[in-house]
Amino acid sequence: MARRGESLELAVLGLLHESPMHGYELRKRLNLMLGWSRLLSYGSLYPALKKMLRAGLIAETAVPGDATSVVSRRQRIVYETTPAGEQHFKELLNEVGPAAWEDDSFDIRFAFFSRTDLSSRLRIMEGRRSRLQERLDRVQAQLDRTQREVDRYAGELQRHGLESVQREVRWLSDLIDAEHRRQEQDHKAPGTQTPGTQTTSNATQE
Repeated sequence: MARRGESLELAVLGLLHESPMHGYELRKRLNLMLGWSRLLSYGSLYPALKKMLRAGLIAETAVPGDATSVVSRRQRIVYETTPAGEQHFKELLNEVGPAAWEDDSFDIRFAFFSRTDLSSRLRIMEGRRSRLQERLDRVQAQLDRTQREVDRYAGELQRHGLESVQREVRWLSDLIDAEHRRQEQDHKAPGTQTPGTQTTSNATQE
């Protein structure tokens, strides 16, 4: 639960970092980020917002509603990050340990990779790939042991799980390779001296 709470804090702070939002808009954006399999209810969102308000991570402002509309006439509460919330957001982004690799947090961390430095992105993706590879080995071993003991549909379900993990491992491997290529390009960017350049220049002058 603690990890899930931190993941939700990271998502809320990341979205409010972009712009202040009221609860309805925030929930809509969070559900787009989390995906259909992890839809967030108001019953989960508002207790989390109240906790973050008490901690001073976000602030709320009452905004007058639209006087021309009966539906939206009442005041709306708009949430925004505080300086403490901005600092906490940066701290959460810089965490690259096992908690960042888990199912409940990896997708959210990935959504904010544009604000995460390259080395941290690589550590998180490589950690996630290692964790999935361990899971892949367990699922494969289980499938090998039980394929003669379970019926057709149970076997197909296990195979589906195996293929899903394999696809994510391949996807991560492609992303990691691309990040390594970007890292190499950054080292070779204009203004950086590649090994042997100075020696060749001196030899030419002689």
